[in-house]
Amino acid sequence: MSDASQEQRIAAIREKIKALPKTPGVYLFKDSLGRVMYVGKAVDLRSRVASYFQDSADLAKSRGPHIVQMVGQVVDIDWIECDTEVDALLQENRLVKDIQPAYNERLRDDKTFPYLEITIKDDFPAVYVTRSPRPDSKLYGPFVSASGLRAAVNALQKAFKFRTCGLDIRQDDPDRQFFRPCILFNIGQCTAPCAARISKEEYRKDIRRLIKFMGSSRRVVLEQMMDEMEQASKEMRFEDAARLRDQIKALESLSLAGDVDVDWQPEVFRVDPAKGLERLGELLGLSGTPRIIEGIDIANLQGQESVGSLVCFIDGKPFKNGYRRFKIKDVQGQDDYAMIREVIRRRYREAAKGEELYPDVILIDGGLGQLHAALDAFSEMDVKPAMVISLAKREEEIYTRAASAPLRLPRNDGALRLLQAVRDEAHRFAQHYHHILRRKRVFGKQDREPGRRRPKGN
Repeated sequence: MSDASQEQRIAAIREKIKALPKTPGVYLFKDSLGRVMYVGKAVDLRSRVASYFQDSADLAKSRGPHIVQMVGQVVDIDWIECDTEVDALLQENRLVKDIQPAYNERLRDDKTFPYLEITIKDDFPAVYVTRSPRPDSKLYGPFVSASGLRAAVNALQKAFKFRTCGLDIRQDDPDRQFFRPCILFNIGQCTAPCAARISKEEYRKDIRRLIKFMGSSRRVVLEQMMDEMEQASKEMRFEDAARLRDQIKALESLSLAGDVDVDWQPEVFRVDPAKGLERLGELLGLSGTPRIIEGIDIANLQGQESVGSLVCFIDGKPFKNGYRRFKIKDVQGQDDYAMIREVIRRRYREAAKGEELYPDVILIDGGLGQLHAALDAFSEMDVKPAMVISLAKREEEIYTRAASAPLRLPRNDGALRLLQAVRDEAHRFAQHYHHILRRKRVFGKQDREPGRRRPKGN
């Protein structure tokens, strides 16, 4: 790129930076092909992003040569505003895991943030700090600091005296009365349900108080503890004051958490495909459990190199031989609805005649408009489609032809998790083909330029 082109690129980016808010959020740097190269978080979006486009010598010194290399390829910036810095951190973590940008060297593994888990289905619920929660537990988080969460649980245990052990404690076990409790009972941090020192009803009262505390703003409790700390200090009870100070600090760390439903970590919640399919059949009112699901997605950049993808899942698992790619032929410009109709016609015209495997459920990536586009294509072919549904991003709402309102399921619902897996795989497959076509177009132009050779390996 010439010096003049570089100056124009930087000027355009700096102009865009002026529109960024001075709030916490996440920023995404993109290259000339629209690919995300880097995802970062910021307390102040405008200041943070602007710092990348300072003098290159200063940037090399403060960030390193690989960042200078990346900044030299940035042609566009996207951003997402967040309410707090914690929200930005969790959003950054999720995007890096999903997109796998080339210049993000960390957060690309399967490491997850921990949760506070209350096993409410147990006779005597336990409280854990965990990265592998049970599907039927009450969850809070994810929390950005595991050590801070453990300290908070320790402080909470002094107040609510819940158990943190892994024992299987049952109300109807007569041998409990002979069990010797652990040291936590002796120091007043647990009521020892393991040794029948408390009834099920009384123990559950403490758990309900804990749940109420976790669901509140906690500010009143913290203010009360601060008053007690100051009073202890005035009375020269310095050990009590120090203990209260540590407990306050621990409880304040509970605010460094996301929302269970919003800040979803799919790596944590593994779904049994059989249970997900059974649940999906019930939700959609099918006569039996579906076995074959096909997912459809569209990828394009301002109407160029438009492609459609189709992925096939059998018994909840990808069936790669059933994957298909469609280079859009009949649609000009950026019209996702028309592209969906084209893919539907080309895929199911022969399948509807019984010449190919026909799915039980067809999933369209998108909302109500995308669903209607798919159904319109089936009506044009005058064939009865399988169950056609769509799944909208962000709110993860499921649209069906039969329901007037979308289905909203808990984020750990087995049916939703299965549909998300199909949708995400269709999106990945579409984007891959889209990038292949873009590279062919770019390199094809280079081949036609005098004196230019096509790079090896492409």
